[in-house]
Amino acid sequence: MTADRVERGFPHLDTVRAALTALYRRLSADGVAQFDAGLPPADVAIDADEELYTAVQRVAAAIVAQLHLPQARMIVGFRDMEHAATVELEAGPEYFIELNSRFKQHRRDIGAALAHEITHVALHRLDLTFPGTRDNEILTDTVTTYLGAGWLLLDAFRQDAVSSQKLGYLTPEEFGYVLAKRAAVFAEDPAPWFTSPQAYDAYTAGRKEAEADARRPPLAAAGRLARHRYAHDRRRGRAPSGAPYAFTPDAPPRVSFACPTCFQQLRLPTGRGPLRARCAVCGAELACET
Repeated sequence: MTADRVERGFPHLDTVRAALTALYRRLSADGVAQFDAGLPPADVAIDADEELYTAVQRVAAAIVAQLHLPQARMIVGFRDMEHAATVELEAGPEYFIELNSRFKQHRRDIGAALAHEITHVALHRLDLTFPGTRDNEILTDTVTTYLGAGWLLLDAFRQDAVSSQKLGYLTPEEFGYVLAKRAAVFAEDPAPWFTSPQAYDAYTAGRKEAEADARRPPLAAAGRLARHRYAHDRRRGRAPSGAPYAFTPDAPPRVSFACPTCFQQLRLPTGRGPLRARCAVCGAELACET
């Protein structure tokens, strides 16, 4: 994991959504549901007077438990290096993590660095990976966040007049987006856990984007203008480039669109008026008007 220049907005959203689909397919809806409780701040806090290596092992164990990693022991050390942290992905049951030496003085972010690296271990054991380093790191950040430990990565985002810091590969707003997706499923508000004002602002922006997913046609919660545009496109039998839906010339005609929870593509017959659909991947029940 690297501490890079702070990129903003939602440039990786397609990969984030693909990561959520892959996670639900790999774990199943019932498997994801086992992560309903997020990692409490008290479990990853390190006091200034706490012995460092003992504290690091305690925090690592808490993250291992959060990610439901069985018989996985993390051996954590520090060294000077370019990256924030690295992990050796071997067969286990012991995994070796190295943290940048600067974390010895910045203890509050140790949990964030460990969360990302330990999720690498979890994904390795699940045999879940994306091709290419960039997409695989985005997958890791997304899964860390959706399974309840990634709020730490967003909380590590801080800015002032002369400096900035961000951990992870998602933008702050994308971390907020995934946190909002998690909050919608598990009714868990992470906002009280943030110590960084910039993290809270990014979460608010991400939540706004996440809520918009549930207001796109043919979902019944779509706004009036969006519904009129959808009806016009349905009559023509085609959608413009960039539309959140597409029509297929089946008999009867169907509309294809993404589930707003897991982004699996769904196909429903058009012209049926109000109906309810259930996503076969994540189990979300959707009120639609096709």
